[in-house]
Amino acid sequence: MQKVLNQEEIDAMVQAARGGGRVEARAAAMPHVEPWDVRRAGQISRDQLQTITLLHEGFARNLTHSLGAYLRVVFSTTLVSAEHLTYREFLQRIPETTYLASCRLDPTGLNAALQLDLKVAFPIIDLLLGGEGKSLGMAREITEIEEQILDAVARIVCRELGVAWQALALEFNFEERLETGEAQRLMSPDEKTLSLSFEVTMPEVRGGLSLAVPAAVSNALLRKISHDWSRRRTRSSGEVRERMMRRLLDCPMQAELGAGNVRVGVNRLADLAPGDVLCFSRPAGEPASLVVAGAEMFSATPARCGTNRAARLLARSAPPESDPQAKEKSQ
Repeated sequence: MQKVLNQEEIDAMVQAARGGGRVEARAAAMPHVEPWDVRRAGQISRDQLQTITLLHEGFARNLTHSLGAYLRVVFSTTLVSAEHLTYREFLQRIPETTYLASCRLDPTGLNAALQLDLKVAFPIIDLLLGGEGKSLGMAREITEIEEQILDAVARIVCRELGVAWQALALEFNFEERLETGEAQRLMSPDEKTLSLSFEVTMPEVRGGLSLAVPAAVSNALLRKISHDWSRRRTRSSGEVRERMMRRLLDCPMQAELGAGNVRVGVNRLADLAPGDVLCFSRPAGEPASLVVAGAEMFSATPARCGTNRAARLLARSAPPESDPQAKEKSQ
């Protein structure tokens, strides 16, 4: 069935053809307007994301060593993502059947949520019960005994989180495992959280470890770290210079006392033998040059300090730039 155009549609097509695409160009030049979502306010900036990443990459390394030694197996934890989510969005991303626990953040009195995939939890339980860390083919709820075993693992995770967040003197204290209904009441659904996702790797399995921290606490951590780093940057130049000077004081430098610009004929050098005295065309009373690391520093005379050779400093040598002969040679 053919479509019949009305007069307005025909006029619009003719105008577009005559304008040579100017209508589309004007439309493309118009600013793009999108609705503002208040829930996306306060997203992590690039600098803050880098700070959080560095901080929790250190936590992941420490947790790798701690749980690896506790389980006596190859264990690896890697940071996957860090983002601001509402607590509702955090709960929507975790599996329905999982291990979920609450952590009390002292001294703030707030709570954080800790989640571990069961496909990683069951091999951990198997290892701690003397098994080989095999994965289960079927998904099921954990028993009370298995829950107690995982609680000990969660305490290790909380301990390492406290070490990572020590800038705020914040303690992560394990409270209890949460059921689905209890987890939904841990925080307000619309409360903004810092959501951290880690990948846990074991010899035969791989799964996720997630953490949701109230944004009020994470923002305080970012402010604290940013303040400390800004103060460190203002003092770094002077501290680095002073530390460098202290280290240079212990560095050995090659030094020699000699007479420069002394010329001797080849015929005199060819006839030299042990016991001969070679005379230079330079007065004996004229000072020698003390050269340090290839640069002439002082005029000096030979001396002795006990059984060691020494140089008695007379005056500081002029820099090469102020030496007229050096200027003439450079020109």
